[in-house]
Amino acid sequence: MAFYGGLGDLLATAAMGEWDGADEICLATALDSWKPTRGTRVTGERNPGRHFIFSNNRLERADPPPARKWSFPPPFGQQDVVGLSLAETITISQHLQTPEIRVYINLVPITDIRDPNTPAPTAADESGRSSQIFVMEGIARRGSVERRAVVRGRDIYAISAPIVVEATHRVVSGLAKKTGVVAAGEAFAAQDFLTSLSPSHLSFEMQ
Repeated sequence: MAFYGGLGDLLATAAMGEWDGADEICLATALDSWKPTRGTRVTGERNPGRHFIFSNNRLERADPPPARKWSFPPPFGQQDVVGLSLAETITISQHLQTPEIRVYINLVPITDIRDPNTPAPTAADESGRSSQIFVMEGIARRGSVERRAVVRGRDIYAISAPIVVEATHRVVSGLAKKTGVVAAGEAFAAQDFLTSLSPSHLSFEMQ
């Protein structure tokens, strides 16, 4: 339940809506920069660099990771993106019926995080958030029809805490649809959850 992991699963679930299956689900994220924390650095050091995708209803190695161009909403526009192996690939496949799952990120933050000289994030104002901006899209496609859920916000690290707090509140209030080892989209009403974070923490819309 964080920017990576929970948010993408909720977006994919929101995009799926009442469909019982989709031909493909894609998540695409654009960051204008990525100044990593020490925790992110340590995680990267432990990652062996193997890339996976969910294709033909199973997890497959993808070396090199898939790359393509993606047209993001303003202010990002068209960006070169590369496949990223994240928890969403696993969680989405556990509760949403689709044979193909792709997760992408634009190249700018990848360049930043691979540079050992990129500094850690710093607060840009009294809120404590950095100036980094992001957009994340979840797209469910069935035939020629696409459904798209989009969030925009500032500071990928700062958004994680509100997501965790909202999830905790819903669990203790008896608002979770399922409990136990379940994905975010299984546990919560995805559109309602994302709407509850808007506009204080991020903006959310269905397209």
